[in-house]
Amino acid sequence: MGPGILTRTLLNTGVKVVALESNSAFLPNLQSLENSLDGQLKVIYCDFFKLDPLATGAVRPPAMHSDKLFETIGVAAVPWRADAPVKVFGILPQKKERTNLWKLLFALYECNSIYRYGRVELNIFVSEREYKVLTAKPGEPRAYQALAVIAQVGCEIQLLHMEPWSSFLTNLKTGGLAVPKSAWLPNDHLCLIRLTPRQNLFTEGLKPTDASAFIFMVKQCLARPKSRLIDKLNSWSLDDVDELLRELEIPKNALTRNLYPEDYKRLFEALQNSSMFTETWLHDEVLECLKNINL
Repeated sequence: MGPGILTRTLLNTGVKVVALESNSAFLPNLQSLENSLDGQLKVIYCDFFKLDPLATGAVRPPAMHSDKLFETIGVAAVPWRADAPVKVFGILPQKKERTNLWKLLFALYECNSIYRYGRVELNIFVSEREYKVLTAKPGEPRAYQALAVIAQVGCEIQLLHMEPWSSFLTNLKTGGLAVPKSAWLPNDHLCLIRLTPRQNLFTEGLKPTDASAFIFMVKQCLARPKSRLIDKLNSWSLDDVDELLRELEIPKNALTRNLYPEDYKRLFEALQNSSMFTETWLHDEVLECLKNINL
């Protein structure tokens, strides 16, 4: 999006590029560039972050359905464990940045939208604040949130580059940075990160049909990060919680913020495979959780 700086940078590497442009004002310049490159560039009027809108009825550009997009660019679906069928480069809009990250992760876990076509690789600029949350570990109480667990279980996260905000945004009135400072996390850079869906995400018990329940469990556990995990499990009327924690080698007095992302995945898989697991602790609460995700 924009005047084509990122598009030109990619073209200079010699790769074939499909440019999705959401602002019609920038289309003529990109289309002129497209016409001069003998097939190396294809320009489509589309907003990547408005793919597969939830609203029913006709979809008006720049919104688009992912199946139409992939048909247009000629990319077919591949098995989940295959290499990435396409690599996406872009800048995550700062407005509703967290909402867009959640939307992408929900689609990933459900193998929906772009992830119906395989393990699509995202190379995106995000704020330093959100990068710190995505990669946080237990022991970082403010940054370690449900988003961190879901992102790390689902993706390999690699930091490719950090660029000062001054390279991107200034306030036209004051000349200063047009980015609000974070009171509790560094936010001095825009971070280029690579999100690669894990090949083994669905090979050890977790399935796309379980995605909502897994995300709900993590969000509920970390809604009160200072609470004990055993108290949360008991609130779901599960039997033999003490035995479950012993089998998973999780201390009985562990707080929900003490568990690593892989611990949450092991916990969910154990619940799925255990005779104590029923859907009674999910039904209404999962629906309420999904309504509050603010997608």
